[in-house]
Amino acid sequence: MMEKHHNNQASDANSGNVPGKTSEKDSFNRRLFLQSIGLGSAALGLLQTGCSTDNKANDGSKGNQAIQGFEKDSSASQSLKKWVAISDKKVRVGIVGYGLCKFGAAFEFQNHPNVEIVAVSDLFPDRCAELAKACRCSKTYPSLEELVKDDSIEAVFIATDAPSHAKHAIEALKHGKHVAVAVPAVFGSLEDADRLYEAVKTSGKKYMMFETSCFHEDLYAMRQIYNKGGFGKLVYSEGEYYHYMDEPLASYKDWRVGLPPQYYPTHSNAYYVGVTGGSFTEVSCLGIPSIVKQLQPSNNRYKNPFGTEIALFRTSEGGMSRMAVSWDSPGDHGEKGRIRGQKGSFYGKYEGHENALPDLIRPALPPGVDEGGHGGSHGRLTDEFISSILLDRQPLVNIAMALNLTVSGIVAHQSALKDGELLKIPQYKI
Repeated sequence: MMEKHHNNQASDANSGNVPGKTSEKDSFNRRLFLQSIGLGSAALGLLQTGCSTDNKANDGSKGNQAIQGFEKDSSASQSLKKWVAISDKKVRVGIVGYGLCKFGAAFEFQNHPNVEIVAVSDLFPDRCAELAKACRCSKTYPSLEELVKDDSIEAVFIATDAPSHAKHAIEALKHGKHVAVAVPAVFGSLEDADRLYEAVKTSGKKYMMFETSCFHEDLYAMRQIYNKGGFGKLVYSEGEYYHYMDEPLASYKDWRVGLPPQYYPTHSNAYYVGVTGGSFTEVSCLGIPSIVKQLQPSNNRYKNPFGTEIALFRTSEGGMSRMAVSWDSPGDHGEKGRIRGQKGSFYGKYEGHENALPDLIRPALPPGVDEGGHGGSHGRLTDEFISSILLDRQPLVNIAMALNLTVSGIVAHQSALKDGELLKIPQYKI
């Protein structure tokens, strides 16, 4: 049985502003305001647009589909901090998957000074060759199952189809590899979640899910302020992931066709779980039947009727979260969120009782590592994973956070199918 994960209220801080000087809070808010004037709401890292066109799909076909956020976001701002090397060691990495958005090469492993890419793999030989070229790597394998047998590989980045994430992560862990994986951690299966949790615990290896929202500029600032005590307990939070999919996105075995919205919940759920490290304990979720063809129950393998699902969660702090995922409404799109706490709130800027804010600038990146798409999160996710291996510590989005982000969505979809019935959510902790 999984243990319930409670967060203690963060400690208070009572220092004030120094007369005649600009506080960190004022400086940060002014910077966000100036960015918003010049670039619109995308300057806050809240909105993402399409990733690619005419990319090869996972089934070998061509398509003009786009998945929002994978492009290099012009709104993302490079950190003014200076990167400091923590080791001269190189982690030997294998990369698996080069599908619709060329995911395997999108997170800058090939440019990180503490990484040596040993081998790559994709089921399709032409894509495998493209991935090898993008990663400047000569060794290839025809499948993940073959790649993980290579004893020279220490860690694997898994960018395969979402329904295979748990299976592939478990296979890599069984072969003694550290694992980084694209979202979501598991796909629609509570049993897979428990199996993955046990595999990580048994292996003793690092596991990290690459949730991009966790390194958005706004969410990173929220987490820093929360940890300082600037919000107190969160009484309410909202997260939204909007992505219009009126036409199916080409994908391996068409796994995206008719995808239940809350099977892909981590971009929105991060606006509570990624801020606090807490979890959702129960949920009531409602969905609405969709007019989009692929979201008719007879047209998808999931028998899913919903293009939009809105979940109301109870949090481990006793507060409430509204988390929305929507595929079938044109217009507003992207990953965004806002929070309200007993001592302060954040919606584009911090307003509250805390005057001496902590460092809100995101970590610096190594020379040559691009921050990449999804609000400049790609390079930082890779650096966090590699740093966790080199320093032998838990990564930010470890197995507990990954499953608390993901499993809550699976239960939310179950609730929507039961017209909003209140359901308990399994809990995971390290």
